[in-house]
Amino acid sequence: MNSGRHTGEEDAPTAGWPVPDYSEPPDRRSPGRHTGQAPWPVPPQGESPSGPTGRARGERGRPAPAEEDPETFTFERPSFEGPAPAGPAGEHPPLDHLAAERPPAGGRRPADRAFFDGPTPAMPLPAVPPPAAPSPVAPPAPPRAPGAAAWQQPAPAAPPAAWRLPVESPAGPPPVSDGFSYWERPAPRTRAESPAHEAVLTREPAGTSDGDAGPEEAPEPAPARRPREPYLDNVKFLLIALVPAGHALVPTLATHSSRAAYLFIYVFHMPLFVIISGYLSRNFWNSNAKTNKLVDTFLVPYVIVEIGYAALRFAMGHKWSLTIIDPAWLNWYLLALLLWRLSTPVWKRMRYPLPIAVAVYLLAGLSDLPGDFSMDRFFGLMPFFVLGLWLQPRHFEMLNRGWIKVLAVGVLAGAAAVAVLIAPRVPLDPVYYKDAYAELDMSWWMGMGMRAALLVAALTISAAILALVPRRTTWFTDLGTRTLYCYLLHGVPVYIAKEMGWLEYPWLHGPLGVMAIVTSCFALAIVLCLPETRSVFKWLLEPRLTWLYRRPAR
Repeated sequence: MNSGRHTGEEDAPTAGWPVPDYSEPPDRRSPGRHTGQAPWPVPPQGESPSGPTGRARGERGRPAPAEEDPETFTFERPSFEGPAPAGPAGEHPPLDHLAAERPPAGGRRPADRAFFDGPTPAMPLPAVPPPAAPSPVAPPAPPRAPGAAAWQQPAPAAPPAAWRLPVESPAGPPPVSDGFSYWERPAPRTRAESPAHEAVLTREPAGTSDGDAGPEEAPEPAPARRPREPYLDNVKFLLIALVPAGHALVPTLATHSSRAAYLFIYVFHMPLFVIISGYLSRNFWNSNAKTNKLVDTFLVPYVIVEIGYAALRFAMGHKWSLTIIDPAWLNWYLLALLLWRLSTPVWKRMRYPLPIAVAVYLLAGLSDLPGDFSMDRFFGLMPFFVLGLWLQPRHFEMLNRGWIKVLAVGVLAGAAAVAVLIAPRVPLDPVYYKDAYAELDMSWWMGMGMRAALLVAALTISAAILALVPRRTTWFTDLGTRTLYCYLLHGVPVYIAKEMGWLEYPWLHGPLGVMAIVTSCFALAIVLCLPETRSVFKWLLEPRLTWLYRRPAR
């Protein structure tokens, strides 16, 4: 056995190869050896040609040098141009051609001298391509069996299942990753592969209502939107048809039938409208487009309608008057709804919002609130808006039962009978939900009792209406999506009919007259909710002021 060989490595062909002497000072070593030049690449794993441990063996009686610190030198895998020659099975492909032939006796091959002594001045450094993108860390190589040659490395085994890149399958999402291993990181899913409930988290293309995408962004396919709920649209249209009917009945309130119908309508129709508005405002602040509507569909239409009604009154012979802070006639709802939606984050933060809103509603009657900015209606109808914020879809489903529908019919019939009985004896001012107790000539305890009774009556009739409204798609479902136009535009024909005396004919002061007025207003509501009406007045009542808002930062 030759000296300098380890036990079990007698067949290693590189046992007699000379190795560099690292014990010499740097100035006595051969040129190019550790002089600041780029290190010549050597086999990986920190192995020297003389063995797997990195310990140099002596040659020709020369004492073995001391062990070097493994962190002193950086070893890299050699890079060669062209394909490496094929070798026997089990050999590492990049190193096969280094052992293609044994070294000549008594000397080194030129490639060996270049490999260990570094390049000479006559041998330029080979061109090394730029480093590629960082590759994933490979698993550690398995230990070599005794007797295997140092230059014969086992072929790298396939990475374990936990290290492999997940392959997406149409049948389901990729495996869950812990977020630490590159091999376990799943590839991003495309929009088409994402679940339907995640489509709402994706950004919409340019030109959509949310206003997030800018003109320089490439358009993306719009995600599938959830269809509108026909039930709420049905409720909204039936309620908006009662608004012009109630306004048109005012000239005929001297008759019993007209007064009873007016009382029955005003007890519940605006409270229920406010409940639906509160229910639709639950997620109002979660969308930039809905936040923009505070200006687009409230402030701007409010100013336009105020100017329009001032011009209409002036055209009918009245004095010109325009007060922006004091809403005219039916314009109060826009300002009140604006204030309610601005207060939504406060109500959603409270633990018991509904009892607090009812307490504010009862105590507000102690003060004479002004009509500026609709403050009187803001507090007078506050519990209905907060109730809408509190409601959930399951509460509407609770009303969709057979026995509740039968009970709802009885409730509506009883409410109509009560309205007919008490209409000539009660004042109509309390049903406006705005007057103070002193203005109604009531004491504080009578006023609170009256408001509490109105609250119970409005909620009872509203629940009966919600139980009887059809939940399927009907012929008026689409009309319920454009109730804003009916609300803001119906005042023009109704005001003209009042000024021209068309609602004061004697035959209208009776049950037939009430039916004629309600039927005519129902037809007017249909016309004002048509798509053609929206196409004509959209630029006026729903302006797109995209230039007014800044795009949110990404």
